Amino acid sequence: MGWTGDEFEVTVGPVAHGGHCVARHEGRVVFVRHTLPGERVRVRVTEDRHPGFCRADAVEVLEAAPARVERPCPYSGPGRCGGCDWQHVDPAEQHRLKAAVVREQLVRLGRLDAGDPVVSGLAVEALPGGALRWRSRARFAVDGAGVPGLRRHRSHDVVALDDCPITVEPAARAVLTRRWPGAGAVDVSIDSTGAVTTARLDHRGRPQLVEVQHAGEELPAEPTGRAERRAGGRDWEVEGTGFWQVHPAAADALVSAISGFAAVAEGETVLDLYAGAGLFGGALAPAVGESGRVVCVEADPGACAAADANLGALPQAEVWQGEVDADGLAELLEELGAAPDVVVLDPPRAGAGKAVSRLLAGTGARAIVYVACDPAALGRDVSAFAEAGYRLAAVRGFDAFPMTAHVECVALLVPA
Repeated sequence: MGWTGDEFEVTVGPVAHGGHCVARHEGRVVFVRHTLPGERVRVRVTEDRHPGFCRADAVEVLEAAPARVERPCPYSGPGRCGGCDWQHVDPAEQHRLKAAVVREQLVRLGRLDAGDPVVSGLAVEALPGGALRWRSRARFAVDGAGVPGLRRHRSHDVVALDDCPITVEPAARAVLTRRWPGAGAVDVSIDSTGAVTTARLDHRGRPQLVEVQHAGEELPAEPTGRAERRAGGRDWEVEGTGFWQVHPAAADALVSAISGFAAVAEGETVLDLYAGAGLFGGALAPAVGESGRVVCVEADPGACAAADANLGALPQAEVWQGEVDADGLAELLEELGAAPDVVVLDPPRAGAGKAVSRLLAGTGARAIVYVACDPAALGRDVSAFAEAGYRLAAVRGFDAFPMTAHVECVALLVPA
């Protein structure tokens, strides 16, 4: 299309999923980044590939919204690092924007009524620690010269960084103060003991070399090296750069929300899907007692090994390795022998999907607790559960990714 590079003025409308707001120009939708609802801005079109809409950056603010602030990161802004979406927005307003996005996705994709108290009352809660230096796990891109950074929005271009203000400082320093010749990317994480693990990845995303740094000492480690995380009043073992909640306070917040929604009773059976290192299942296991059962299902072998270690002192908990797809879940439910009372699932960003949602609804579980990192996926799966006889009874949102458009939700589904 012909608008790429064009500039024009627009009045900005509502926030939309994905870190932008909606405006209109000459009958077309314009998705604008670096702006806020109600602002009058001059935009530059960055992408025009579809007849009905284009993408643009706000390059000049003509009338600013009250919630606009100075960006704390010198690398953010139009045409620069694409790692953050809301650096220009007051944190309290970020929470309101994210809540609006979740509500819109539940109405549009979840087919819920906007007046439903569960939808209209939804809020996004702040986590302790503020909007900066919260990211304990990150992946940095590396350019052809070995210089680390992050990519521009919707681009493969790497913006070289000296620092990343949302990343915990020792983790950012471990990557951004070095060159990484020949690497495709670098994963980094910092655990609860302060140990920083970096994993150099090749251009296919495979680990080449893992290093662990603690108290100034740098030692090579195996790619399966472990890290310690603290949540729910105890320590958990995970792979050094393996999956764990990125925000240091997120794991405790999610465990608390899940435990409250699940209200597990002694003797019940809990199915924990996409279980990772066993955090949620392990946190619920004491409540089912010795007569209950918790089955944690995870596909990744390294995460299963960590879960085995984490749940070793809980005889009522077991770890099953397997894919959570329609075929795998059907086989798993048959092997389980008894319908679960409670299901907890924390699927990847794409969501559980219609087939898995329908299978879970078919168990008749009294409570399904769904952890979602993408509001659109949550909306789609809420609709699938509704078709299979489950309604959304409650939902909580958490700002586990400050300065970005991402939001974490915990939803409770019960038989309708």
